[in-house]
Amino acid sequence: MLSIDIEQFMLELKDGAFKNVGPSNKQATIKLYDVEGVDVREYGDKRVKLAFEDEQGSEVEISLFPDQARAVASGLEMLESESDVLD
Repeated sequence: MLSIDIEQFMLELKDGAFKNVGPSNKQATIKLYDVEGVDVREYGDKRVKLAFEDEQGSEVEISLFPDQARAVASGLEMLESESDVLD
């Protein structure tokens, strides 16, 4: 299940095209539940891409710089050693 919450978001549909209405100060929160597929790969010269997909085909892709990717890996290692959640 993919959940998208976009604050203060409004679109105008005119002649078959979408146009942003209002200031460009929007914020969004996207959540993907019940992930069925995970992919980790190189992205460009200096990034890592994490891709997640649910059973309905919804996808979320995240591009991380090396330090960010290492922080994710470190956090997973910590959870594995200190928590029962990954047992």
